Amino acid sequence: MKAPLYIGMISGTSRDGVDAALVRFHADTPDILAALCLPYPPRLASELSSRVFAGRRPERNALTELDRQLADHFSEAVDRLLEKAGVSSNEVTAIGSHGQTVWHEPGGPTPVSIQLGDPERIASKTGVITAGDFRRADIEAGGQGAPLAPLLHRALFRPTTGTRVVLNLGGIANISIIDESGAISGFDTGPANCLLDAWIQTVRTEQYDSGGEWAAQGKVDDDLLKALLSDEYFLRPAPKSTGIEYFNLSWLEQTDSTVGLAARDVQSTLTELSAVTIANAILPFEPTDVLVCGGGVHNGWLLARISAHLQGIPLNSTAASGLDPDWVEAVLFAWLARERLAGRKLDTHSITGARQAVLLGDIAHP
Repeated sequence: MKAPLYIGMISGTSRDGVDAALVRFHADTPDILAALCLPYPPRLASELSSRVFAGRRPERNALTELDRQLADHFSEAVDRLLEKAGVSSNEVTAIGSHGQTVWHEPGGPTPVSIQLGDPERIASKTGVITAGDFRRADIEAGGQGAPLAPLLHRALFRPTTGTRVVLNLGGIANISIIDESGAISGFDTGPANCLLDAWIQTVRTEQYDSGGEWAAQGKVDDDLLKALLSDEYFLRPAPKSTGIEYFNLSWLEQTDSTVGLAARDVQSTLTELSAVTIANAILPFEPTDVLVCGGGVHNGWLLARISAHLQGIPLNSTAASGLDPDWVEAVLFAWLARERLAGRKLDTHSITGARQAVLLGDIAHP
């Protein structure tokens, strides 16, 4: 009998579309049958940006229509994925949908992390059981709600000796620290691609710096870098998590240090900021190696700068360990759906600070 099929979906902090993967698990080892990214149409992408960068927590009742539109887009991603794989929806056990984060504020008097893309609507439109809202139970247990990726990283990438770090380069960077005993921790280090994308979109109307080639042509401005590195987030102890509500162009402009600089020098400096803060977060754990995944694996200049600061620690794609770096997070939510349907509580205390193990995600039936 074949192992069940699961679909995992996420749109991350880069907000460029929905990543979806159809996965069959053999124990914890994933076999990706098909994967795709369904880009957001311009109007939906614009509406998302206006919500994320509004500078204040959005009211739930103001998000109803956007929640519906995103659920429809996620549902379309499922339909296209199944068509690509030649699989019918009744062959899929469950969907795990992270949704799209529009606000992440786990600190303060009323902690919250808001993801849109209504799981109930996805279940109704696809006819498949859908698990979603994965962060809420963790936050209610006193945790950060993020990152959740270390749970899968431990299952897939546990080292046989020493300590390994798994680095996810999305809009925000996060790391998982895994030792040979299976002990795990992790946190968001700060920006990876978010500032790089935002800057080039503003000054060159390009979606991203392909391969980091433009940044590589610039020079790091030491004054700007010093000003950015002074932000207290980088010194804050774990557990911690963040998002583009915090690290965005408004945050950059607060320094007043970009005035008079060549635009490509700013891009180079922002790349160095990501590289330095990522390396500074990794080095204290003295890992034997670092595995990297996420969209940032395609930015060769960023990888080169991270490697330069890692003092000889090997930096390799997760592909070297059997998993395509573009689909690791989609696989995560397929795995989380499997864990939720099995009723397994997951202990995130050493990652997010949650007080006890919790069931991550709510289940929506068609």
